[in-house]
Amino acid sequence: MEILCIKHVGFEGPAAIAVWAQDRGHNLTIAPIYSEPHLPAPATFDALIIMGGPMNVYEDDKYPWLAREKTYIRGAIAAGKPVFGVCLGAQLIAHALGARVYAGEHKEIGWFPIRRDSEYPDDCPLPDQLTAYHWHGDTFDLPKGAQRIASSDACLNQGFRYHANVFALQYHLEVYSQSLTLLSAACANELAPAPYIQTAERMQSEPAKTYEAMHEALFAMLDGWAK
Repeated sequence: MEILCIKHVGFEGPAAIAVWAQDRGHNLTIAPIYSEPHLPAPATFDALIIMGGPMNVYEDDKYPWLAREKTYIRGAIAAGKPVFGVCLGAQLIAHALGARVYAGEHKEIGWFPIRRDSEYPDDCPLPDQLTAYHWHGDTFDLPKGAQRIASSDACLNQGFRYHANVFALQYHLEVYSQSLTLLSAACANELAPAPYIQTAERMQSEPAKTYEAMHEALFAMLDGWAK
């Protein structure tokens, strides 16, 4: 499978998603839209992955490529391609499907549990509870026809599935300790004391088994998505 992965900043890449793609024999092409705003023709890829970033969906005036990216995502969904979004990527998918994206009541930065939605189908892999990594201030309403995947104490809509081919995750299952270090260094100004914001030191102390459980859940979800 030919997969296009849109990156919005240099310090936030596909991480474990790239490992999954390599393990499964998929070809993952990175498109750094922040430095090369012209995206390849949709006919050149089979599936689309959209990563996170510190910008907001509604900051078109600050990031002129955002408007083009929204149209691009909307076209990929309309064409029936598998589309998978993480954090900002999830918010862009929600926006493309007509849902409202806005500042959440709480910023959520660090390691916090998500709980699988009781209505989420049994055939979709996700534990009932999973400790996941978060770095977001915005949230979204569920698009019409979408199924909520999970919630947390700070954020009701932690992700959704739209039909069988579109997944949007507010949380980061893809991170490694190295990618976490890059993110916390680049966005250290956001680590102000708050109920759902952990310190960089606390975030770096998470044991390896948490990463392993996250990546296991991520790989299972991506396997189903890619089918």
